[in-house]
Parts: sequence; structure tokens; C-alpha cells
Amino acid sequence: MKKILTLFSALTLAFVVHSCGDKNDAKNIEAPAGMVALDLSKYGKQFSIFVPDTTAAKLEVVEQTWGALEIKVGKNFQLSITEDPGDMELRKSDIKSNDVNIFKSFVVDEPTTIMWESEITKPEYHFYSIQKVGANTYVFEDIVPADGTPLSKEAIQKMLDSAKSIVGKEKA
Repeated sequence: MKKILTLFSALTLAFVVHSCGDKNDAKNIEAPAGMVALDLSKYGKQFSIFVPDTTAAKLEVVEQTWGALEIKVGKNFQLSITEDPGDMELRKSDIKSNDVNIFKSFVVDEPTTIMWESEITKPEYHFYSIQKVGANTYVFEDIVPADGTPLSKEAIQKMLDSAKSIVGKEKA
């Protein structure tokens, strides 16, 4: 009986210690259905972001020479992250004055995030979001696929949701 009680106490202690771990640790992040947490600390970003489950599509993370970190999972998740203070008013002005990709309307218009519909030959959607993590500010936006085919409104919304739900980490 004493051995069982000792074993039970040890298991309980191990569970309590494990569950009290760092909630900002990517292993402890609760990802939305079909998504996984991607820790970006090895790329100098002190946060994790949700990306589609990479068992179904290839994950590519590329550090561009101009400073952008591009995350691609398959053909429907293509996101760019740049450490930048962003300028929402300038971005809105650029969108509205584009003579090629004609602005239709803002689907989301918040102080730090916009999603808009535009059209060249058919409707397309894009987003731009400014997010602060600790002392750093990042701009998140969609990447137009290399073949020029616009992403669906749902794909853009999924990336926007990921950008808005990043999970910051404490610097080690």
C-alpha cells in the first residue's frame, strides 16, 4: 500500500509540475482545428504563429534579403512578416489609388488591421495587419502566389486570423 501511495504521489507531482510550465511555450499552445503552432524564435521573432497542419502540405519558411520572413504552407497559406512599425493610413492610400488592382471595399477595417477586396480581372482579397509583440512591431500581409492566381477570401481570412492570434514569448 505504501508503494502505491508513493507512486501515486510521484505521478501527481509530475503532472502538477508539467501543467504549471511556461504557457508561452509552443508545446503548450492550443491551436485551432487543422492548425499547428510554429515557433519563430529561431528566426529572431519572439512569438509563435498558427499555420495549417503541415502533414498535408509542405511548410516553407524563407528569410528574404530585404528582411521579410515568408511562411508558406501549400498553395493557400502564403504570409509575409516584416519587423516594421507599419503605416495604416499610407497603406490605405496606396490601396485606394492603385490603377491596376482596383479597390472595391474594405471587408475588415480596424485601427491595426485591414482586409480588402480588389479586382484586376476578377475579385481578389488581401490583408495588412500591424501587430506588437513586446517592444517590437511587425507587419503581416499576404503574398501573391508566384503564378498570380489570387487566394480565396477564406484563405486570406485564415492568414489574417493567424496574424491576429500570435502568441508572444518571454526572451530567454
